[in-house]
Amino acid sequence: MLWLDLQKGRRHPDGMMAEEISGYGETLMRQAIGLAAKGTGTTHPNPRVGALVVNHGAVVGTGWHQRAGGPHAEVVALQEAGDRARDGVLYVTLEPCAAHGRTPACTDAIQRAGIRHVVYASSDPNPKMAGGHRVLEAAGITVTAGVLKAEADALNTAFFHYVRTGRPYVIAKAAISLDGRLATRTHHSQWISGEASRLHAHHLRAACDAVLVGAGTLRRDNPSLTVRDVPVVGDTPLRVVIALQTPSFFADCKLLAGDAPTRFYVRSVNQHTDAWRQAGVDVVQVTSLAETLSHLAEDGRLQLLLEGGGDLHASFFEAGYSSELVLYQAPMLIGGRDAVSLWPGMGAETIAGALYLDDIERQMLGVDQLIRGRIVYPDG
Repeated sequence: MLWLDLQKGRRHPDGMMAEEISGYGETLMRQAIGLAAKGTGTTHPNPRVGALVVNHGAVVGTGWHQRAGGPHAEVVALQEAGDRARDGVLYVTLEPCAAHGRTPACTDAIQRAGIRHVVYASSDPNPKMAGGHRVLEAAGITVTAGVLKAEADALNTAFFHYVRTGRPYVIAKAAISLDGRLATRTHHSQWISGEASRLHAHHLRAACDAVLVGAGTLRRDNPSLTVRDVPVVGDTPLRVVIALQTPSFFADCKLLAGDAPTRFYVRSVNQHTDAWRQAGVDVVQVTSLAETLSHLAEDGRLQLLLEGGGDLHASFFEAGYSSELVLYQAPMLIGGRDAVSLWPGMGAETIAGALYLDDIERQMLGVDQLIRGRIVYPDG
């Protein structure tokens, strides 16, 4: 399916025959995807992008987007290649941008460098920047799209979701018993999951821009919401509490310790607000959950980890805001009519109205089972 613009036996600009290049081209694109991954944790709110320049079978320039406002991957690779870029092939994980944003359009740099063929994986969903392939083709440059698209798309799931919806990508995460309980009827929950599951959860935190809990979790569990025992690449995740009103202040709150920033989103402020602010907590008044998510997105927090409790999970499920679910299911039964469930309240009225998972991953973490998948809502 690759290189459909080339006939068998025709020589490609990098000096290889078309029938030789399919696997070679995928290898090069996979290398570009590896370069893009180096931007994990540092590029937001921009996408992760990697690029390399090839001429006569040799890689002569590589680059990746390192930070918002910095040069794009294509520009870095072209600068490293210099004159060797002329008549070469540019492999890039995302369609080159066609508009001037914080940096000039990459299509201009590609044309100036004398590139003859551009191969990209993901199409740019941003209408302000898309259309690079048309600009390049109009300039006489051959363009091939969609090479290892699924692998490249996976690097920028949160960014693509934000462009489509205007909201961050939310991963709902919970440790549950076999009977679907988050805690006992006395709200005791430490620990349902084992050490291997908790370590996996810290890897999840490290990959997200913010970690969210509700006021009930703050009051009952006094969580630190920090990343522990795994490295953090880029910014430390923001610790977020979502509440109807500013929670009561308590001096031994673990959110006041450590280097991670903390923010409360509240519908109404009260006599406790000033105390939290004086302790270093950013308290933001909002009118809805939708406004909370918009504010986080505008702040560059495009991938969120929702850790509960049950009422907050329910609010996100019922609004359709959680996109992915990660469950650590422990081999235990908690029982009890009043035990805390993942989705309290009314829930679905019929099976047709239930949420289900697609693209499911399962693995054992010690004695726990990890169940992870994309949430599919009844309306599609």
